Amino acid sequence: MMSVEDLLIPASALPSVDAGAPRVDVPARLYRPVQRADAPGTACGLVWVHGGGFVHGDLDMEEADGVARHAAAAGHTVLSVDYRLVGGGDITARQFPTVATDRFPAAHDDVRAAFSWMAAHAGRLGIDPRTLVLGGASAGGNLAAGVALRLARTPHVARPRGLVLAYPVTHATLPEHDHETADAVESLPEERRFRAATVDAMNLNYVGDSALLGDPRAFPGGHDLTGLPRTLIVNSERDDLRSMGETFARELARAGVDITCTSEPGAMHGHLNRAQEPYAARTLTTITTWLAHGELH
Repeated sequence: MMSVEDLLIPASALPSVDAGAPRVDVPARLYRPVQRADAPGTACGLVWVHGGGFVHGDLDMEEADGVARHAAAAGHTVLSVDYRLVGGGDITARQFPTVATDRFPAAHDDVRAAFSWMAAHAGRLGIDPRTLVLGGASAGGNLAAGVALRLARTPHVARPRGLVLAYPVTHATLPEHDHETADAVESLPEERRFRAATVDAMNLNYVGDSALLGDPRAFPGGHDLTGLPRTLIVNSERDDLRSMGETFARELARAGVDITCTSEPGAMHGHLNRAQEPYAARTLTTITTWLAHGELH
C-alpha cells in the first residue's frame, strides 16, 4: 500500500542559482508507503530522475512511475522529478533542435531544487534526513550525478548519502568500448545503438554551448569525483552507454568512493522502461536490495 500525490516544488526550494538562471516551480510526484515492507530502520528517502535524452520523458513513463512504485512498495519514500526538458528534440529519431529552450542548467537546477525540498521536509515525511539518496536513469542518471557532485562541493547544504545510477550518461563524449562491450553491442539493430556521433549531438543539445561540455556539473565523468557518496551503477549489458557507466565506476573507485557496478545480462539501454521484460524486475530488485542493506543510516 502507498499514497501517491502530485505536487509542485516551489521555486524557493532552490537555495541558489547561477547568474541569469531563473528559479521555477518544479512538478513532482511523491510516493509514500502506508505499510512499510522493510524492517524498521532500513527505509530511505529517494529522489528519482527519469531519462529520455534530455528531450522527452514524464512522470508516467515506466522508468519514472514503475521505479517509484517498486521502491515505495519496499518501504521507501520516493520523490519523482518532472524536470525541464530541452524542447523540440527526438532521441528515438536521433534528431536534435538547432534552437531550443531550457538547456543546462535548467534540468540540473530542477533536480537540485527537488533534493533540497526533500531534505527540508524529511521530518514531516517521516524520513531520516541521513538516509536521503539521489538516483536516476540514463539522462536522469546524468542529472543525479551532476547534482550530487555540485552538492559535494557546496558548503552548508544537505547532501545525498547514496547515489543510484541506471545506465547513466556521465561523460561529454562516449568512452571507447572495451572488447567485451564491443562484442555485446555489435549485433544490435541500428536504432538501438548510441554511436559516438549521436552521443555528441545529444550532449551538445543538452548544454547548448560546446564550452559547457567541460563543466563537471553538466558531465561529471572525467573530473575529480572526491566526496561523492556510496554509489550503485547498473548498466545494460547490450548498450553502448555501458562504456560510460563502467568508466565512471573506475573513476569513482580512484576517488575513494564506495562503488558497486554491475551490468544486467542481456538487457539493452532503457530496460527499466520495459516492465514486460525480466531485466527490469531484476534491476529493481538490485536497487532495492542495495538501498535496504547499504550503510545509509
